Amino acid sequence: MAVQPEGTPCWADAMFSDLEGAKSFYGDVLGWTFAEASAEFGNYTQASVNGKAVAAVVPPMPGQESQSQWCLYFAARDAAATAARIRDNGGEVLMEPMQVGDFGTMCLARDPGGVVFGVWQAGTHEGFDTTAEPGAYTWAEVFTREPEKSDAFFPAVFSYRQKEMADEATDFRIYDLGERSVLGRMKMTDDFPPEMPPYINVYFAVEDCDDTIAKATKLGAVLRFGPMGTPFGRFAALSDPQGANFSVIDLTRTEGDMPKTTDVS
Repeated sequence: MAVQPEGTPCWADAMFSDLEGAKSFYGDVLGWTFAEASAEFGNYTQASVNGKAVAAVVPPMPGQESQSQWCLYFAARDAAATAARIRDNGGEVLMEPMQVGDFGTMCLARDPGGVVFGVWQAGTHEGFDTTAEPGAYTWAEVFTREPEKSDAFFPAVFSYRQKEMADEATDFRIYDLGERSVLGRMKMTDDFPPEMPPYINVYFAVEDCDDTIAKATKLGAVLRFGPMGTPFGRFAALSDPQGANFSVIDLTRTEGDMPKTTDVS
């Protein structure tokens, strides 16, 4: 897959204290197979579906054994320049741009509302080998209690255009790159526990949403929301056995009309 335009979600990984447990869970639930861990890079372990790279898991660095959470990376032509824009727009750089062998350059950051994300300047590793097929990444949404901060920040850093969902009951926006929608933004309501920090919710495609829920919960996952039918597919939100939040969606099973949106200037 060619290097993606700047601002495109291009990779996802997560830290797990129980790395073997995470491999077993996602292997069973999403059909992932795993490469040998790379000791040179902190036992970073790449996951694949049908031989195509879709994500990675890694043990936490010493002192960072907090709750597991998926991290979404956005493509950058120049990670240092992106880091500068992050600072200029009120964000915080948590990890300065760091070269990872010849694979590329990574950076970790946080938006002004507390949403953590990654930046990836591709070298030999260009990101997802495939998307929107069972087991692979397909979509993501910024979940935040301060939507106005995310709506100002992400479009300034990545040149997104914004569309607003025409639904008074839901505060939801879509960020576009060119003609392509690449990211959603959802305001966290009182339905979310107050102790839950803002985060980016990553969606993985599955062949059957209900079967996946049954398999995941049997293995210790918690069903947070759904399953629910939408015009985009049937989806559900889960927390894995180590607390990492993610969603699954069957893209083939759609219902209802596409929601109306209006451009935001």
